Amino acid sequence: MIRKEINPHFEDYVFNWEQTFQFLVGGYGSSKSYHTALKIMLKLLQEKRTALVVREVFETHRDSTFSLCSTIIEELGAQKAVQAVSSPMHIRFANGSRIIFKGMDNPSKLKSINNISLIWIEECSEVKYEGFKELIGRLRHPFLKLHMILTTNPVSKGSWTYRHFFKDELKKRFILDDEALYKKRIVTVGDTYYHHSTAEDNLFLPKSYIRQLDDMKEYDPDLYRIARKGRFGVNGTRVLPQFEVMKHETVMKQIDRISNPLKRTGMDFGFEESYNAVIRAVIDPEQKYLYIYWEYYKNKLTDDMTAKDLDELRGKQELIKADPAEPKSIQYFRQNGFNMIGARKFQGSRLQYTKKIKRFKKIFCSDRCIHTIYELQPLTYAADKDGHLKEDRFTIDPHTLSALWYALDDYEVTDLKAEPDVKQRPNRKRR
Repeated sequence: MIRKEINPHFEDYVFNWEQTFQFLVGGYGSSKSYHTALKIMLKLLQEKRTALVVREVFETHRDSTFSLCSTIIEELGAQKAVQAVSSPMHIRFANGSRIIFKGMDNPSKLKSINNISLIWIEECSEVKYEGFKELIGRLRHPFLKLHMILTTNPVSKGSWTYRHFFKDELKKRFILDDEALYKKRIVTVGDTYYHHSTAEDNLFLPKSYIRQLDDMKEYDPDLYRIARKGRFGVNGTRVLPQFEVMKHETVMKQIDRISNPLKRTGMDFGFEESYNAVIRAVIDPEQKYLYIYWEYYKNKLTDDMTAKDLDELRGKQELIKADPAEPKSIQYFRQNGFNMIGARKFQGSRLQYTKKIKRFKKIFCSDRCIHTIYELQPLTYAADKDGHLKEDRFTIDPHTLSALWYALDDYEVTDLKAEPDVKQRPNRKRR
């Protein structure tokens, strides 16, 4: 008989083994990792199993997962039934169960492990998506029920954890609205159990720690959202906060109402890692609104294959401004009936083009332009080692932004700060 006091919000979780996947997301100090370690220890005391505990970097186990399991052994008074061995790190149970600790920084060592029926990925957002899928393949046993537990602090909505367990805009895949999880706290969808927690759920946490988390709201809102609220979002300073997604039909209706529409098309070239990206947009010069209504986004295609894909632009007066770093490709498209020229590219052009786009009051994007939405809606600035923003560098390489740069090459958005006050303009006499 073992008696152990646990936080009430984790009671259901600790004893729930119904689903194959169990995804725990929450803020700092919520005790999700502690209760996961406890859950696994209790399971292995009851059943003979081999559990694999994974982190991205192997050595980080020593002060986290391994330390937690060692502490729980002492708290349960189970030293006679369980032994924690520090070198190499593993835990042995008297009934034949064992816990193995591995890092994804040396994935070759995973290949020799057999009959794994339980995997815990701690800080799963740090593990690469390919690594996660590799671990699913390692989860197999001839007769025991299989389980995979993932614990994490929420990061960006662009992370694989959000796309896999909640929604993926690119693949039009929806599993669960994260807002519903924050509201209900515990949700089951199919064979996945979701659990959300914050510092309030840890009754053993000192109030001074919670006050420190609350203070983050003033000096680091992003970290406050992650650490205090335990919620996914956009990390960092957004490049285009005025970017909005709109139904395609609505975008086209709005474009039709523009009295003097300016149509622009831009193209960025790519092949292996980069992408051929084409953006068609319309400017409302009076409102200073930009409408993005059409996109093309593919890679690993030769120019002739791309030209075939873009056949609807062939033989038209529609001017395509393209990446001037690819004159050979531009010449090929020109020879094949495309009205294409190279855009300007100069020292500092990345920064100037980005500032130009930021001057639009609103940027409306058709919901059909899924790659544009994926890249530009959450796009944030990169930072240097001191945390200072780089205004011409971003956390990803956004090919749709490059295409938009070139599309707007010959258009200048009025800088509102540079406009003189109407009241200060001199009166002009009519002649």
